[in-house]
Amino acid sequence: SRVRPGSDSLLRMRLSLNECAVGVVRQVTVDTAVLCDLCQGRGTHGDSTPAMCDTCDGRGEIQSVQRSLIGQVMTSRQCPTCGGVGEVIPDPCRRCAGDGRVRARRDISVKTPAGVADGMRVRLAAQGEVGPGGGPAGDLYVEIHEKPHEIFVRDGDDLHCTITVPMVEAALGTTVAVEGIPDGEIAIDVAPGTQPGAVLTLRGHGMPHLRSGARGDLHAHVEVSVPTRLDARAKQLLGEVRTLGQEQAAVKPTRTVPNQPGGGLFSRLRETFTGR
Repeated sequence: SRVRPGSDSLLRMRLSLNECAVGVVRQVTVDTAVLCDLCQGRGTHGDSTPAMCDTCDGRGEIQSVQRSLIGQVMTSRQCPTCGGVGEVIPDPCRRCAGDGRVRARRDISVKTPAGVADGMRVRLAAQGEVGPGGGPAGDLYVEIHEKPHEIFVRDGDDLHCTITVPMVEAALGTTVAVEGIPDGEIAIDVAPGTQPGAVLTLRGHGMPHLRSGARGDLHAHVEVSVPTRLDARAKQLLGEVRTLGQEQAAVKPTRTVPNQPGGGLFSRLRETFTGR
């Protein structure tokens, strides 16, 4: 038969982290084979009809007998005249030249669900290539490419960010405001005495799960900034604090390899979870 199923198509779509979190509806332009509107997929001109191929007598293949050392061997190959379909079109359609389909650009609506992630594919049934002879169209797959975010690094349904807290604020406690995805401003409480490297977790402030809708967590990794330039008054105040403290500098065993120069906590997080 001349009628064959069409192939699938692939389209790539770039989304921001916020768009992945809430889901979007976008109009996209695709270039695929569509049904020829002149012959409606028949491939013939006017009222003409296909005819049986005289070369293969409608079988779609040509058989031949060859002699070999073990005797006669019968082989078959695709008919070069009809291409294996068993019929030819003496009077083809002027628009599609007998193929039953033409190339065309068209706009379609693509809806992505909340919680999609990088590399996932959204399937649109029967929106791919129309097959030869007007055969059923394949599917269109939209592959999601997630743009890197300036603040957050995604790990599944969890989000990670880095907050930098001045030394005094880390000692006394403070609140840091973060623009959440997609919640808007979120207040992160930094407890008094928070240490560098501490991870503050906010339950339910991550990305939505693709199927259940349940939210992941937001993890804030704490960096404590130490002032490098102090005026006389600041030095005096810190000196007074030191006299009140009971802790002293000490040497401890090293359990981890020191970080490479120039690699901040945020860049290390991104490399850990994304490989970039």
